[in-house]
Amino acid sequence: MNIHTVKGAEQTMDLNQIWHQFIDHLLDNDEITQASIKKFTGIPFIYIHYHPAQNDNSKLSYLIKKAASLSMRGKQLHCETIFVRQEKHLYVFRHRFYVPQQKMFCCGNLCPDCILYRS
Repeated sequence: MNIHTVKGAEQTMDLNQIWHQFIDHLLDNDEITQASIKKFTGIPFIYIHYHPAQNDNSKLSYLIKKAASLSMRGKQLHCETIFVRQEKHLYVFRHRFYVPQQKMFCCGNLCPDCILYRS
């Protein structure tokens, strides 16, 4: 995977480090036996071997969100996860971390995050 660097207001973060933390947090769960990232045409996909204790496939989405939030803690990042497919115990998701876009001008709609409210 290529190294991606995102410059924030007070720090520079390495997205590879975020991805590695994310995979480590996923593998901390007993139900997940393998997790890896593959990029196709620049889009990251996560491949997860998931063996739930009971027949509870909805828990996997929660585990992904939890691992992502732990990896993003203290950083100005968001994530998006979209289910792609499943083959037995292998689940594939499109997952990305991204920096939120900030407004650069006032649109006049009295938005709560208006640039006029910044000091």
